[in-house]
Amino acid sequence: MLTYDHLGVALVSGNDQQLQAVEENNAEYVLVPEKVVYVPEDIISINAGFATWGLDITKVSNSAYTGKGVKVAILDTGFDFSHPDFKGRNITQQSFVPNESTDDKHGHGTHCIGTACGKKDNAEVRYGVASESDIYVGKVLNNQGSGAQQYLLDGITWAANNGCKVISMSLSSKVFPGSGYDLVYERAAQYANSKGAILVAASGNESHRSMGIFNPVGSPADCPSVLAVAALDANLNIADFSNRSINENAQIDIAAPGVDIYSSWLMPTRYRRISGTSMATPHVAGILALLWEKYPNYNYQQITMEMLKFARRLAIPSIDAGNGLIISP
Repeated sequence: MLTYDHLGVALVSGNDQQLQAVEENNAEYVLVPEKVVYVPEDIISINAGFATWGLDITKVSNSAYTGKGVKVAILDTGFDFSHPDFKGRNITQQSFVPNESTDDKHGHGTHCIGTACGKKDNAEVRYGVASESDIYVGKVLNNQGSGAQQYLLDGITWAANNGCKVISMSLSSKVFPGSGYDLVYERAAQYANSKGAILVAASGNESHRSMGIFNPVGSPADCPSVLAVAALDANLNIADFSNRSINENAQIDIAAPGVDIYSSWLMPTRYRRISGTSMATPHVAGILALLWEKYPNYNYQQITMEMLKFARRLAIPSIDAGNGLIISP
C-alpha cells in the first residue's frame, strides 16, 4: 500500500476482498487500485510546410505577454535537453519514473513543452506560446509513453510544492460511459489548487466522430478540479478524435488548436507536426501563463474565470468544445 498523507489517499494492489479488509482498518484513507496513464494516440501529420496556425487563431501572435517569470510544469515523457531552441532557458527537472532520467526518448513531452513554452524554430518561425516562462519538466511517463498513477501523483505534488502556476498533463486513461471520476486525481488536483496551481489535461483521443463513435472525457481530465481540453482543427471544427462530455460532472471546459500542430521534437529531427488533444492542452497551459503574467496577483480561480470569460464562442455544442476557443490576453 502506497500512502499519500497530504491527499488522504492510498494506492493498493489486491483483490476486492483484500481491499475491503484493508479499508475497514484504514477508514481515514480513500483506498483505490492503482491505474496506468498513457500518452493519447496522437496522429503524425504528413503535410508539408509549417503549421503555427494555432498561435494566430488564439491571438498569441499579437499578445504583449510572454509568460515571463511564470512557472509552468509539463508532466509527460520528459524533454530533449539538447534541443538548441531552448538554450539559456530556466529549466527545472525531475523524473518520477524509476530507472529513467528526465531525458525524453519518446518525443511527446518535447513536443508539448515546445507548444506551451517554446520560442522560434531555426527559421525564426514562432511555435511556442509562453516563450519566457520558467519550464518545469516532470517525467511521469516512461520512454514507451505510459506511467503508473503513482508517478503522476508524485509529479503533481512536486509541481505544486515548487510553486508552479500551471500544471499541464497531455495524458489520459480511457473512461467508460457511466463511470465516475477518479477521487485520487481529484484530491491531487484540489491539493495543487490549494497551492495556487491550475491543472489542465487532455480530454482524450478515443472518439471517431466521422464513424459516429463518441467517447467520454478521459481521466484525469474528467475531474471537476481539472480543466479538460478539446481539440480543434484550423477551420475551428472539433477534431474527429476529440472526446465528448458524456459522463455526469465530466465536462469539456475549453477548446484549443490540436490538429496539425508544429512544435519541437527529438534531435536530430528537431521538429514535427502531430495532432491530438495532447497538442491542444499545452496551448491552454501557455495561455494561462500569459494570463498570470498579466494578472500576477490573481488566484487560480480568478485566472480560470478570465480564461473562460474571453473564450470565443463557437458554432459547436458545449459538450464538444466547452466554453469555446481559448483566446490569449
